Amino acid sequence: MTVFRGGRVFDGERVAALTVAVASGVIAAVGEAVEVPQRAVVIDTTGMTILPGLIDAHTHVFAGSLGQAAVFGVTTELDMFADPVLVATLKREAAARDDLADLRSAGTGATAPGGHPTGLVARGIYRAFPTIEDPGRAEEFVTARLADGSDYLKIIIDDGRVLGYPHPSLSPDTVRALVAAAHWHGLLAVVHTLDAAAADLAVRSGADGLAHLPVDADPGTGFANALAGRGVFVTPTLTALEAVCGRGCGPTLATDPRFAPWLDSQSTMMLTMMGGNFPLGAGAHVDYAATIATLGALHRAGVEILAGTDAGTLGVAHGASMHRELQLLVEAGLAPVEALTAATSAPADRFRLTDRGRIRPGLAADLLLVDGDPATDITATANIVGVWRNGTRIDRGGPAPGSRRSPSPTASAWTT
Repeated sequence: MTVFRGGRVFDGERVAALTVAVASGVIAAVGEAVEVPQRAVVIDTTGMTILPGLIDAHTHVFAGSLGQAAVFGVTTELDMFADPVLVATLKREAAARDDLADLRSAGTGATAPGGHPTGLVARGIYRAFPTIEDPGRAEEFVTARLADGSDYLKIIIDDGRVLGYPHPSLSPDTVRALVAAAHWHGLLAVVHTLDAAAADLAVRSGADGLAHLPVDADPGTGFANALAGRGVFVTPTLTALEAVCGRGCGPTLATDPRFAPWLDSQSTMMLTMMGGNFPLGAGAHVDYAATIATLGALHRAGVEILAGTDAGTLGVAHGASMHRELQLLVEAGLAPVEALTAATSAPADRFRLTDRGRIRPGLAADLLLVDGDPATDITATANIVGVWRNGTRIDRGGPAPGSRRSPSPTASAWTT
């Protein structure tokens, strides 16, 4: 048994001075007076805070991603588009090793022929994957994703114009048919949108959640109220969107002493390539101020916000960028505790991960120990003292476990 005592505990919802006991990979006890067996390993957490392992609600996995995530305290990644063959391999590795983040994935997302991100096939980043054009084939498409092992459905409504790269997009009828088919099979429907019109279509079509915020305009309070009324969650991916809007912080992150020693070469390259900013095309229209205004309206309306980075895209790194994402959420108006909730219990609840996201007896002992109090200073999440997955402490003494190069250095040069 390992016992953490003397410090603070963020249990997924609130902070208190508690003792946490871990045994056999799960949380055995939480309380003010926990009995400590004679042979227990006791960790003095005075001045520190222990949190549930973080859940990144929007990533794109490649080889090495899960090791990088885990070393920075992200113990679960929710992938939003990846090669299903690779996903199956990474899931097996994560199930066998406690030094890698756990993984859930959409596998192949639903997009139109020639739509986003089919352009990455020619670059060798993705293998050719199925697309959909006919709403009458939505059931077939969703059934195939279930056969692939997808945990939820990703739908992409994006004509590329907002970033200056026009391309085909799904029709409204196809979007509605895909959402209906996903729900029929008990899957969440998470919809990628980058502009206000696409976001509105997603909500009217019955989406469970939105991936990204609009970067072209603030849809207004009516949009926020519609999301709140329908119970739609939003994963803003501010880290990726600041890179899209020419405000990328990747190079700064890559040299931060709290991160740099544990970044592998692939992560460092993704953070620093092109100055950490997404290269926009002719006619692009992005407005970061409008994006932040939208997030503020959503928060005030009571829309549930999930923390996700879009790791695997330009200017963003698996694991490390989650700490930047939390900081940006707080800068946008969330209280630190709300940001922590957005990275723990909220995604666990929304994605039906009933065994994690909180520090409670019987749940998985996926834990992050940090120096300081992130409930008052969100930047303290980056002061990592230790990370545990299934009760096993991850060795942070060298390069991240399982770190290898992704198939291509341009793997992240597209926001998905």
